[in-house]
Amino acid sequence: MSPDLKETFKDSGAAVRPAPSPPAPAALAAKVRTLAPSMTRSMQRVAEAVAHDPAGCAALTVTGLAARTGTSEATVVRTSRLLGYPGYRDLRLALAALAAQQATGRAPAVTADIAVDDALPDVVAKLAQEEQQCLADTAAGLDLTQLEAAVGALAAARRIDVYGIGASNLVGQDLVQKLLRIGLIAHAHSDPHLAVTNAVQMRAGDVAIAITHSGRTTDVIEPLRVAFDHGATTIAITGRPDGDIASYADHILTTSTARESELRPAAMSSRTSQLLVVDCLFVGVAQRTYETAAPALSASYEALAHRHSPRSPAR
Repeated sequence: MSPDLKETFKDSGAAVRPAPSPPAPAALAAKVRTLAPSMTRSMQRVAEAVAHDPAGCAALTVTGLAARTGTSEATVVRTSRLLGYPGYRDLRLALAALAAQQATGRAPAVTADIAVDDALPDVVAKLAQEEQQCLADTAAGLDLTQLEAAVGALAAARRIDVYGIGASNLVGQDLVQKLLRIGLIAHAHSDPHLAVTNAVQMRAGDVAIAITHSGRTTDVIEPLRVAFDHGATTIAITGRPDGDIASYADHILTTSTARESELRPAAMSSRTSQLLVVDCLFVGVAQRTYETAAPALSASYEALAHRHSPRSPAR
């Protein structure tokens, strides 16, 4: 996109992104879990119905699904669009494909929540299953067009700033240390005031990344907005692609999360999927910049090996 065109859209307060492709059938349940909290109660009934009984819902017309969920045809269509499908017909096709996957055992099962009296072996098994589910959901729902564009922007960036608070900041630090090791200039900011101060210095050719599961974290949105307004390419890693963060993101990378429970808050489970997206970005950038990234990575390994090797005895 030309700077002039981007400036035009910035004046209108909306970021310009490639049109997202409908989620793969395997990502439907994850999409429901991600977006359900932001839906109206009637839309939640539609979403929960299609996630829990894809085969049964795939056999229903829009009128039939509306009747089954006690909603209206308009609600069914709105829910379909919120889930990422152009209309109910596209959602119905995805439901049929998901039902076929479940029939052959290729669709993952949803695990139960962890109870306070669960034995430790059961806790380990449930956590492992939910981590696997979370990674599979994120991979299935990741828009590869958005990912490719984000990788390209990072590979060519003059400077990269990453914003995150709490658990998301830990993910941001992980990304930054990876980028530093292949010779890129990157900084992670957890202090919101410092983040905004640095965002003011961002320009075209720079990249700003915001990491927020909720998509509504003001301390993360504000520096991204400032960077966006100053011409930087902006990327959001979020579990809520419909959140406020979307208004200032050129590229959105959607993450999934396991179901939140009393013993496992969203901050814990969302970090798993965020780390997967971070690894995808890093590997993609390393591939794009291999001629410079490989020597830089080797040099960092050698420096660390030398630092941790036993010192020669003094003579």
